[in-house]
Amino acid sequence: MSFIPIQSISKSPPAPASGGHDGAAAAPAPAGAVHLAIQGMHCAACVSRVERALADVPGVASASVNLATERAQVRLARPVTADALVAAVAGAGYGARPVASPVADDAERRERAEALRATARRFRVAALLGAPVVALGMFGMAPAIHAWLPMEAQNWVQLVLATPVQWRAGWPFVHGAWRAARRRTGDMNLLVGVGTLAAYFYSAAVTVAPGAFRAVGVPPHAYFDTSVVIVALVLFGRLLEARARAGTSRALRQLMDLRPRTARRVTADGIAEVPLDDVRPGDVLLVRPGDRVPVDGVVLEGRSSVDRSMLTGEPIPEEVGPGDAVTGATVNQAGAFRMRAERVGADATLMQIVRLVQEAQGSKAEVQHLADRVAAVFVPAVLVVAALAFALWTAFGPEPAAVRGMLSAVAVLIIACPCALGLATPTALIVGTGRGAELGVLVRHADALQSAERIGAVVFDKTGTLTRGRPEVTDLVTAPGVDEARLLSVAASAELQSEHPLAGAVLAAAAARGVTPRPPDDFAALPGQGLVAVVDGRAVALGTPALIASQGGALGALAAECARLEDEGRTVVVVAEDGAVLGLLAVSDSPKPDAAAAVAALGREGLEVWMITGDNARTARAVARAVGIPAYRVLAEVQPGDKAERIAALQARGLRVAMVGDGINDAPALARADLGIAMGGGADIAMEAGGMTLVRGDLAGVGVALRLARRTMQVIRQNLFWAFVYNALGIPVAAGLLYVFLRPGGPVGPVLGWEGTLHPMLASVAMALSSVSVVTSSLRLRHFRP
Repeated sequence: MSFIPIQSISKSPPAPASGGHDGAAAAPAPAGAVHLAIQGMHCAACVSRVERALADVPGVASASVNLATERAQVRLARPVTADALVAAVAGAGYGARPVASPVADDAERRERAEALRATARRFRVAALLGAPVVALGMFGMAPAIHAWLPMEAQNWVQLVLATPVQWRAGWPFVHGAWRAARRRTGDMNLLVGVGTLAAYFYSAAVTVAPGAFRAVGVPPHAYFDTSVVIVALVLFGRLLEARARAGTSRALRQLMDLRPRTARRVTADGIAEVPLDDVRPGDVLLVRPGDRVPVDGVVLEGRSSVDRSMLTGEPIPEEVGPGDAVTGATVNQAGAFRMRAERVGADATLMQIVRLVQEAQGSKAEVQHLADRVAAVFVPAVLVVAALAFALWTAFGPEPAAVRGMLSAVAVLIIACPCALGLATPTALIVGTGRGAELGVLVRHADALQSAERIGAVVFDKTGTLTRGRPEVTDLVTAPGVDEARLLSVAASAELQSEHPLAGAVLAAAAARGVTPRPPDDFAALPGQGLVAVVDGRAVALGTPALIASQGGALGALAAECARLEDEGRTVVVVAEDGAVLGLLAVSDSPKPDAAAAVAALGREGLEVWMITGDNARTARAVARAVGIPAYRVLAEVQPGDKAERIAALQARGLRVAMVGDGINDAPALARADLGIAMGGGADIAMEAGGMTLVRGDLAGVGVALRLARRTMQVIRQNLFWAFVYNALGIPVAAGLLYVFLRPGGPVGPVLGWEGTLHPMLASVAMALSSVSVVTSSLRLRHFRP
């Protein structure tokens, strides 16, 4: 028998989780990802400016800023100090600080709460002092009021009341406008600041020198009510927007709340309650009834039942005892036990879930880049339109032409809203990915959602995906002169060092029959074929009939039995020793209970469902038949390294393909597919190859993931559509385009008394409502039902 040389086979660990920067600010951040909390952003133009500033830092590979979460995710090509990143953001006019937690920590929550309170205080000042100004602006010409308080006196009263509104309540807009002008950039603050200051200074000039205006035929009418109402409404809009945005990250906060704050560590001196962040791998922890399991680990002593519904979605508790794995954040119920901590901190399952959700929320879908490109030129374009509106009204408008021009320019500046463009995509992503996490679907990147909605074919791996992944030996067929004990002894000894699922089935069968395996002298796994080993000095081969044939072995009379077992859907493992076939082991891995229903549901949605496996064609077709996949859509006897080529062949037919697998041996195919969906299960949650991970390992989650993706992308497109339409219609109306048609004596004439002009106060109402409506639209995803 020719012998395949033994090679050292090692299993590649999962890619490490990327974390935030939590070192000293001056220490270089390692190449990877750094997260920053950004302060002072209000619109899409702010996002673009911060991204450009970060991208210009030497060593930064890319930067993505999320307006809704107020976070920046910076990918580094080489180490960069956090000070350099913070300084770049400061140079763009914003605040920044490195953060380690994927969600807002206590300090950040305090900052946001204080900012919200400050906005609320400013709004109260604007509302209380602005109300009399508005009243005088609306009713000041009433005979009773005018007789008691003449117009010029009213203007002085309004100036006194409007000044603190403009310079105290409206200071963020004034300061932001000055900062943007100094840097020759534009944002929402510039638009609001220039608009309100124009109305304020014009009114102040009318108040101080009314005679100068009368001399040129302009009535000395003040428009302080315009400036104070705009300030009040924009502040009110920001309050509503902040509160609505707080609701978008509810799912992520709920995940973080599952994490216990402390753990009970067992030491030589007794039991000490320590902060969870102090727990280290190898620590022995005590878990009492009702406690949440602090970290991932293994039970050492005691027995209990653990509610794992936060991972599996199943409400039935699972029994655990010595040697069983337990997952952090699951709930211990009946008994107490001691456990050894293994995966702590960022490596724990819960934190990996949170990290994946947070990274998805910080990413950008392809459609967002259109909004980014528009935002980059939006504010300068609005300033040009406002200037043209002022010039055209002044040159061609009816008297008082200059006043009409000023009001039109202010309306253009106020109604233009890059906020809605900036919030359209991230708010929908935050809510959609958060809802997905609640349903057990983790989205790694926004592009995965965009890919998922276009899928035309779904390819399932067989073992562990469509099947239970817990194979059992069902039949032993021995060659003449060989008994079952010898067959199992040779097979179990060769499989002793293997991590393949079939190895567990062989070892379990040997243990059940009292057969003790012997450690092999050498061992090598042959992916997709089987293994070779040296046991007691003899060359042993286990695997497919093709492997045994390549080693010079022959099935002989066992060939008919092998065919019969394969036709029944069993996987046949041939055992040979020194070239002689000892017998066959038939292994069955039954389909998951929900496999047929999941396949049928995908078929009803018009998707082609395929199965790919390294198993033989007979077994593969039997499993496919059981779950409802047609035989012509079965790709059998495919080596792990060739799966990606089969995916590419389907793509060459014009299909957009989703690959569903376990994320380890299927990694190349998951990466090659248009969408990789990794089946998760506790420790496997950090799979990096798939664009999505199904935490619960539930096949119905594939359909849920695809439907959620389609719904999320639908909401994103609706948000962007209305944000674009709002600006495309609102800005020309504010500039006075409709006045050409609706003016007295025009082609159409006034409609219900409206001449086609838009007062700045109404523009400010529309602007405030646009941002709130986009966020509210995104919040609909919280009610998505699979």
